[in-house]
Amino acid sequence: MAGGGVTSREQTLSLLSAVKNHGDLAVKLSSLKQAKDILCSVEPASLVVELFPYIVELQASNEVLVRRILIELMEELGLKVMDQSYVFMPVFLAYLKDDASSVVRQTIVSGANFFCSVLEEMALQYHQSGKVERWLEELWSWMVKFKDVIRGIALESGPVATKLLAIKFLETYVLLFTSDDSDVETSVKEVKGQNFNISWVAGGHPILDPDLLTEEANRSIGYLLDMLRSAKTLSGCVTITVINWF
Repeated sequence: MAGGGVTSREQTLSLLSAVKNHGDLAVKLSSLKQAKDILCSVEPASLVVELFPYIVELQASNEVLVRRILIELMEELGLKVMDQSYVFMPVFLAYLKDDASSVVRQTIVSGANFFCSVLEEMALQYHQSGKVERWLEELWSWMVKFKDVIRGIALESGPVATKLLAIKFLETYVLLFTSDDSDVETSVKEVKGQNFNISWVAGGHPILDPDLLTEEANRSIGYLLDMLRSAKTLSGCVTITVINWF
C-alpha cells in the first residue's frame, strides 16, 4: 500500500485477523471498522485488491453485526475498484439468503447501489466507445442474478421490512428501463442519484439491448400488479407501497 505501505498492509491484516478470530464482539466490530477506514482511504484504491481474499473470508462470521458491516465494506471497495469487485459477488448473493433479516436488508441496499453503478458504467462505456469491456459484462451477469433473487424475495413470504426493500428495488429497476422522457429520468435521478439514460444504449449491444431491457421492466410491472391482485394476503404497508408506486 502507498505511503507506509507495508505498515498499512500489516496493520490491516492484523485487524482482519482479529475480526475473524477474536472472541469478543466489541473487539471484532472495532477491528472491522478500523480496517474499513484504512481500506477505504488508501489511494489509489487498486492497492487494496490483494487484501480482497482476506475480506471475503470474513463472510462466514457468526456475528450479525460483522456481516452487516462487511457488506457495507464490500460495497465501498467494489465501487472504488469495480474491475476487481467480482470476488465479492458470491457474498452478495449468499447474504440475500442470510438467516438475519438485517443482513439481507443491508445487502439489498448495498447491492441496489452497486447495480445502478454497474449499469451506469456499462452504459457510459458503450455510449463512449461502442463496446463494453469483458470484465464489466461478467459483472453485469452477477447483477442479473442479484436482481432475480431480489425478485423472489419480493414475491415470496418473508419479513415485511425486507419485502419492502425488495419491492423498492423492483420499482427502481422499472424506472431505469422505462422510456427516457424527462419525468421518468428525473424520477430515477431523485431515487438513486444515478445518471443512467436508456437512450445511451440505443443501437443494440447484445447485453444492453433496450428492447429486451424494457421487456424485462414490463415483466417486473406485471409482478407488482400480481401483488396488488393478491393484496388480501399481503400486509397493509406492502400493499400501500405497491399502490403508491403506481
